[in-house]
Amino acid sequence: MADEDYGGKILWFVAGAAIGASVALLYAPASGEEVRRRIAEKTEAGRNVLAEQGQNWYDRGREMYERGRKLADEAAEMFERGRRLVEGVAGSGPQQGNQQT
Repeated sequence: MADEDYGGKILWFVAGAAIGASVALLYAPASGEEVRRRIAEKTEAGRNVLAEQGQNWYDRGREMYERGRKLADEAAEMFERGRRLVEGVAGSGPQQGNQQT
């Protein structure tokens, strides 16, 4: 599939990295206050990444919606032009009728 959804993979990667960083900080030889500060910093960084990724997904979805809407409008316009063309040809063509007496 050429257009795979990498968003889910990125989300799991970020979540795994955050969990791994938290565990590493908890086992690092530092004071409790320092560990809590580091965890808070990493949590904030992860939150920012997730918020940014969510905005990117929203923007991409909006872009795809607009593109689809434009295609649908163009298709409807082409259909209408074709209908008018067929009606014009059918209306201006020679009258053929079987007249039986």
